[in-house]
Amino acid sequence: MGALDHLKQELAELEEQGLLLHPRTLEGATGARARFDGRDVINLASNNYLGLANHPRLNEAASRAALECGAGSGAVRTIAGTMTMHRELERRFAEFKHAEAALMFQSGFTSNAGTVAAILSKDDVIVSDQLNHASIIDGARLSRAEIKVFPHKDVGAADELLSQTARPGRRQLLITDGVFSMDGDIAPLPGLVEVAEKHGAIMMVDDAHASGVLGTGGAGTVDHFGLHGRVDIQVGTLSKAIGVLGGFIAGPGHLIEWLENRGRPFLFSTSAPPSVVAACLEALDVIRDEPERLERLWSNTELFKDGLHALGFDTGASETPITPVISGDEETTQTLARRLFEEGVFCPAIVFPTVGRGSARVRTIVAADHSESDLREALDAFERVGRELGVR
Repeated sequence: MGALDHLKQELAELEEQGLLLHPRTLEGATGARARFDGRDVINLASNNYLGLANHPRLNEAASRAALECGAGSGAVRTIAGTMTMHRELERRFAEFKHAEAALMFQSGFTSNAGTVAAILSKDDVIVSDQLNHASIIDGARLSRAEIKVFPHKDVGAADELLSQTARPGRRQLLITDGVFSMDGDIAPLPGLVEVAEKHGAIMMVDDAHASGVLGTGGAGTVDHFGLHGRVDIQVGTLSKAIGVLGGFIAGPGHLIEWLENRGRPFLFSTSAPPSVVAACLEALDVIRDEPERLERLWSNTELFKDGLHALGFDTGASETPITPVISGDEETTQTLARRLFEEGVFCPAIVFPTVGRGSARVRTIVAADHSESDLREALDAFERVGRELGVR
């Protein structure tokens, strides 16, 4: 018997419960329509909100940077891997988020986990929304701080937890997603900011699904609510609306300097290659030059949501381009995702542990580059498959 044979039994149990994941393989470039596992489908599974992941300007910038500066940087940032373009991207992102400074990480996940772990100690406390992203949860655990969780979007409960956990000399961190990735709803950031200010707590927002999507020019949740200067730490990704790869932290200059010295993912991972950085810089230019992309994203979102509601589907509390279709039962949800794929629409099943048991769903995300005909064709498929499975 092999040392890892116990995993075979656990995998079989996941399969039996409808919880085993079978990732599909993208063949070629991503986009509103793409080819997965040999089938051309309408792609409602991507985080490519603004349709930039295969934009000609980004592709050209990435190619040019690779030719001029090489395939990789060759080192971590703090040794020999900080390039001029890294500094320029950080300057541009600070400007984009209306912050004093910014720092690029290798991913949105490491941005969250590395920052939370770096700014707190075991003597401190984290007050976190129940549905915050896994990277926030992991960062909280790595910090060794006390962790208190408040019910989803319950500002009063967050206020009470900050009161209960206050101690002389103890730092408190109040943290929330800006847009919640599985439900598509928006955090009650104004109320949370008031609570943080009341208690002198650090306010941190993970804007992974809001950067490029909410606010003027896609500046994010802080801009959406007009809270500039009142949120200490803004987190974001370069892999969703920006369309490339990486993450960032935006905030005061001394926070960024501290993370350059104590942010473990920053310190111990090779820096992003020139092609990635150049494409991210170009993405910011495209967002500035083509504001109609953000407008199309929201008009497409309205069209698709209205269509799902007219068909009687449960989309939960979604307020953004993330629109879940909730069926509840894991096995039914897996069948729904499979049948939709067979009908030419790709939106994967999301099941436990990504969401709670009994709240399984297929998650749809529209993008700026979906056409009206793409979305109406997808709605027709939802109508056929929903009727077939009795999911409404």
